[in-house]
Amino acid sequence: MSGQKKQRALITGASSGIGKATVLAFAKAGVDVALISRSLDKLEPVADAARHVGVEAKSYTLDLSEVTQIPAKISEVLADFGEIDILVNNAGIGYTGMLRDTPLKDWQRVIDLNLTSVFQTTLAILPGMRDRGRGTIINVSSIAGKQAFANWGAYCVSKAGLMAFSQTLAQEERPHGIRVTAICPGAVNTEIWDTDTVEANFDRTRMLTPEVVAESILYAALLPPLAVIDELTIMPSAGVL
Repeated sequence: MSGQKKQRALITGASSGIGKATVLAFAKAGVDVALISRSLDKLEPVADAARHVGVEAKSYTLDLSEVTQIPAKISEVLADFGEIDILVNNAGIGYTGMLRDTPLKDWQRVIDLNLTSVFQTTLAILPGMRDRGRGTIINVSSIAGKQAFANWGAYCVSKAGLMAFSQTLAQEERPHGIRVTAICPGAVNTEIWDTDTVEANFDRTRMLTPEVVAESILYAALLPPLAVIDELTIMPSAGVL
């Protein structure tokens, strides 16, 4: 990044997993980072690690499942942290269960966090990017957004919706100098497999690591301005999901 203006990124779901790894990868590349997650206690150690590398890093608590609160909260982040060049929409929830057994409240929770929160966060960031005529938006989707899996219905639908959102946004914002990338990992060894909304029995040692996905996100983010990766699918070489 020598000779270039220092870039600033906002990363959601930054306290663990892919989000945490992305914060650290960006920091090592010299990108200032704003971290968003629900827990300040979990965010601050990640922010400290980023600051130790030598970049500016600030933590902001926000429950992205409270979708109506997102615009005001993101406005507060922008007022404090400054303009955002790179937005990484990473926060999400895993969910397993047959469609016929999925309660409406669970369905809505998955859609809100995996899709609607991305819509709200993006719309809050977009005006500044348009004003400057540049910006990169990276949405962390999933192979489940491209291929349906039984017992993962709500999750697959949310990620397929995210793919459609990314593709539409890319077409609409390309004339304004804004790039949009959808990252579609296969199974990644993160805390998602330990949550109470996911019941699955996979060999986690054969999955992708968060660091591998983070490096792919960084690569997409730091491409020259005239290039864009529209969609990137990353699968474990061992063949898990």
